[in-house]
Amino acid sequence: MRLCAEYLAAHDGASGRRQARLAAAIGALTAAHGSPEDDPFDALLGVGRRALEVGDADALQLALDLGESATAIRRRSRAAWLLLGRALDGLGRADEAVAAYETHLELHPDHDASRTTVARIGTLREQRACLDEAAGLFATDDAATLRDAQARPARRTLDDFAAYTRSRVAEHGAGDPAVRRLVELYGRYRRLADEGRVPDPLLGGGEPIGVGGLRRLVAGRTACLVSGAAEVAARSLGTDLDAYDLVVRCDSLRARAGGTGERVDLHAVSLRGDAPWEAPAWTEHVGIRVVYGDPQAQWRRSVRRRLVPGAQDHVGDASLRRPLSDPALMGEGGWAGDTTTAFTTLRLLDFLDVSPRLDLIGFGLPGQLRPKEKEWVMAHATNVDESTMRIALR
Repeated sequence: MRLCAEYLAAHDGASGRRQARLAAAIGALTAAHGSPEDDPFDALLGVGRRALEVGDADALQLALDLGESATAIRRRSRAAWLLLGRALDGLGRADEAVAAYETHLELHPDHDASRTTVARIGTLREQRACLDEAAGLFATDDAATLRDAQARPARRTLDDFAAYTRSRVAEHGAGDPAVRRLVELYGRYRRLADEGRVPDPLLGGGEPIGVGGLRRLVAGRTACLVSGAAEVAARSLGTDLDAYDLVVRCDSLRARAGGTGERVDLHAVSLRGDAPWEAPAWTEHVGIRVVYGDPQAQWRRSVRRRLVPGAQDHVGDASLRRPLSDPALMGEGGWAGDTTTAFTTLRLLDFLDVSPRLDLIGFGLPGQLRPKEKEWVMAHATNVDESTMRIALR
């Protein structure tokens, strides 16, 4: 309330529709403190959103202060972290904005609403990569300034990048290979600033993630891997999936109705030959889609042909295409090349070792896992509940 009062006092007499909306939101926040029916926290977030709409330096600073207060009050509020990320983004503190955006996405993401945030993270990271590479092309005193430019408002960063590029062109000439690369980087940065990041249509518009990215998205989240077998749905063996932060399903996703519910957060699928999968395996929107396959050239062709634009926020890259046998990842010998998708996914999540709870649901039926796979599961199980067909590994 003190911050809001100081802002209003400093902008007394300011006109405009957005300023009026911000003033009205502050009034609503004041009223909410005296009303048992209203939630002051929602009103607080409302002031932050109106401050973002005003968009000048003072309003963005107010939004930042409110975002910091909101995340301190409720650490698991997705809306609070989004407000903080947008305020940091507007003030040019890109690295901090990415961290806030990522926290927002990790808190039980609503995938339909998070696509814009995912795209924004990609834009900021690509801009950072442009600045870092540009700063490393020439050994000049102002290179460090360029590298730190993304910590300033976007307009100033673009102006600094333009001035740096003009200076290098004048010094070395347009024919210099490093200058040509610098101009290319500046053009890419400017396009990102004007238009945002254009999703790669060959990856279904999703953000590519490797092992580290998957670990970040899974870290701290309870997970269950649910069988898609028709028998599971028919016997109504499902449990309350809302108790888990991450619901994982595999392959064609068939027979997901009934006892095991409809929810899916991570979809894993194996590409074996050119056998087509049922449409929902590729068209239904999920937060994370990981595709297994080998050799790499065939995997790449299949992924680019089958991924549906807009059907996934994150796509596993080549580092996740064969996690069991990849020497750079697990490199475990003894597993056949046709290991089931379910076991590959289970072993990957177990290897990452960042989920406090990891359960299998419905995998007690014959044929769900191969004998050697089931032997591994039972050897590592911490609890087995035959009545619900739940096997706990954590």
